[in-house]
Amino acid sequence: MMHMTLYWGKNVTLLFDSWKTDSWTSYILSLIACFVIATFYQYLENIRIRLKFFSGEGRGGSTVAEIQTPLLGLNKVSRNKVVESVLFGVNSAIGYLLMLAIMSFNGGIFVAIVFGLTIGYFLFRSQGEEDSAIVVDSSCACA
Repeated sequence: MMHMTLYWGKNVTLLFDSWKTDSWTSYILSLIACFVIATFYQYLENIRIRLKFFSGEGRGGSTVAEIQTPLLGLNKVSRNKVVESVLFGVNSAIGYLLMLAIMSFNGGIFVAIVFGLTIGYFLFRSQGEEDSAIVVDSSCACA
């Protein structure tokens, strides 16, 4: 039965029919997996934002190389845009999977994901004043 309210217990189905927890061991391993994936989400977001910043987009304005770049050229700017786009896609997929995991309505899963996002933000995205100029597109955990 699918829960429609927040509940606490070890019996959870996460994302796939085959990912079911029926013992405390499998439940705790699933909590650890959700925590690690949420932390990894913040790590990838940090890489994507830094790539965007160091390629010149995060500082405002466009560079001369961007204006002269052909749409499908193989220069540095185009490679950076492709890598940034792939990172955005992977990060979006992970974010939506985390959101769907939270929609299992299990309190432990919710806490593990929020705690993982918090620790990931602390470790990878709150370095200090030198990074205050980095522009963040969205603070949403799933976009």
